[in-house]
Amino acid sequence: MPGVTEEQIIAARRMTAIEFLRRYRPGELVKADSRGEFELREHDSFKINEETSFWHWKSRDAGGRSALDYLVKVEGVKFVDAVLALCEENPCYIPPPSQPEQEKEFALPPASANNRRVFAYLLKRGISRKVIEACVRAGILYESADYHNAVFVGKDEAGTARYAFLRGTYTKGKPFKAEVSGSEKQYCFCLPPKGTTNRLAVYEAAIETLAHLTLEGTADKWRLSLGGISAPKEGEQPRSFSFKKPLALDAFLKRHPEIEEIEICTNNDFAGRWAAEHLEKAYQGKYSMVKNLPEKEGCDYADLAKERYEKQTARQRAACSR
Repeated sequence: MPGVTEEQIIAARRMTAIEFLRRYRPGELVKADSRGEFELREHDSFKINEETSFWHWKSRDAGGRSALDYLVKVEGVKFVDAVLALCEENPCYIPPPSQPEQEKEFALPPASANNRRVFAYLLKRGISRKVIEACVRAGILYESADYHNAVFVGKDEAGTARYAFLRGTYTKGKPFKAEVSGSEKQYCFCLPPKGTTNRLAVYEAAIETLAHLTLEGTADKWRLSLGGISAPKEGEQPRSFSFKKPLALDAFLKRHPEIEEIEICTNNDFAGRWAAEHLEKAYQGKYSMVKNLPEKEGCDYADLAKERYEKQTARQRAACSR
């Protein structure tokens, strides 16, 4: 082939696409929904497997495995230029590996003048006004000024905010959920008890801590959000998925040696049940383990609180219409 030799082409094909992207385009790779897959930040229809390096760009019906395939078919580089670049005979095309971005310093979003939208949202989700007000007074829940998100704050022993989770209050479309940059998972959102206790309940998400407290009505234990769980998807081979102890839970237990009982309140779905089983195995012996998943399959405690609220509202409307 004009411009390059057969040996150069063979050499250029040795680098896989995933190796090239990780080395020269790390900022473009984004975790995809499927385990072991990435997509491109600018092209979400592009999927690449991190183990095999096979990629497919669905919108362009293009695919391949090597870095050479990627450069030619995705970035539109001329074949000869791509071969020379990968053979380091024309390295000016490929920029040097980018330096990792410095982690942003944690800062809470500015607060709104009031918490009206957060109150309205959480009340409709079945969270009691008493619970919401207690969290607002404690400085662990407020409404952000920019997008009016509910901000769930995690604090350290000195009362300093070290973690925050944002939850959109708009009910249409897919809900917005995100951790604030620089958040420390060791200090996830946590509801303190009234008085002393040796009991701890753990949940997948912040709103579920509020919901379960609303349903039970007693602040007799610590209630900790794990900030999500690591579990296989239904249909995956669980044996290929290794369980990792939640950082939020391990850190909390180190700070609270008085804890003797852990109540597992994960969601009653495939992932939640898998996590509950492995949490029980990981901590039993040292702690008394209690599994207390929502009674209704496929639900979390936030679902149950909302369901109860909607039934109560329906009964009240029916009574008023008589």
